[in-house]
Amino acid sequence: MQVNNAARSPDLVALDDVALVQLARQGNADAFRIIMQRNNQRLYRVARSVVQDDSEAEDVVQQAYVNAFGSLGSFRGDSSLPTWLTRIALNEALERLRRRRPVVDLEVLDADPATGTAQVIAFPLMSESADPERAAARSQIRQLIEQAIDDLPEIFRLVFVMRDVEEMSIEETADYLGLPPATVKTRLHRARRQLRHALDEKLASTLTGAFPFNGKRCERITDKVLDRLQLSALPSS
Repeated sequence: MQVNNAARSPDLVALDDVALVQLARQGNADAFRIIMQRNNQRLYRVARSVVQDDSEAEDVVQQAYVNAFGSLGSFRGDSSLPTWLTRIALNEALERLRRRRPVVDLEVLDADPATGTAQVIAFPLMSESADPERAAARSQIRQLIEQAIDDLPEIFRLVFVMRDVEEMSIEETADYLGLPPATVKTRLHRARRQLRHALDEKLASTLTGAFPFNGKRCERITDKVLDRLQLSALPSS
């Protein structure tokens, strides 16, 4: 894929997603960069809620972009660009999870048949990040929130991150996961109920800042994807 330098414009950031996709199809590096900067945090949060590991979540996001940008011709605009990208990232994350452990259908994990209680799936411990921005973000309150979210059963955790952390709608979350809206509401209710046992209600206002993915981390993953696409990143305007 070649970069089309002539398509570069100082007003590119003001373009909507449809226009950016058109430029990206022409190999415009700035269009790729803006698309990623607009979607990095959502894709990272969704991926991490599945794989529960910072580094692997970044790998998932990178691969999701490579997959998406390699098939931009299939994007018809039937759904929004963020929706399309999120589905690709979610599928990539779930596929890695399937390779990591025996396949388990999320639909059957709502409750233990013997006890009626939610099953908790064991995951590898979250790796520590040496990234300065990540270290600065790990205040005591945020650490408690992130750990409490990590401790949720898988089916509740993913719904909770989509709804209360990423602030997606019930309908959007249901569409991503292929679930009825009523099921999303039920799982969200159960997730919130479990979190209340671990967190005081006064911490709720910090949820939208959990799992930050901006600044240098956002720039790093954007540059990596551009490198993988063999694009020469253009100087910032």
